[in-house]
Amino acid sequence: MNRLRGNSGPTQQQQFQQQQALAMAEQELEAFSDLFSRMTHGCWTKCIANNYADGSLAKGETVCIDRCVAKFAEVHTRIGQSLAEMQQAQQGAAPAAPQ
Repeated sequence: MNRLRGNSGPTQQQQFQQQQALAMAEQELEAFSDLFSRMTHGCWTKCIANNYADGSLAKGETVCIDRCVAKFAEVHTRIGQSLAEMQQAQQGAAPAAPQ
């Protein structure tokens, strides 16, 4: 009945695309959460002493955390760029589909 009024709602193709976009967003969120968790754990283990003498970070701990996070982010960026380049190279080397 909606089609008679011109309001047919989303097509199956649109619904599929929306579901794919949602799944990709969920994967990206999970990947970012994992990255953040690994970075936090790694930098915490490296920079923060097990015996807490003060309620706030010491200057050395703060500098260590800043450097650790910056290195982690830089490595993550470089790996992402390398993977993107490899993917482009593979797509460029793939044989074209017959027409």
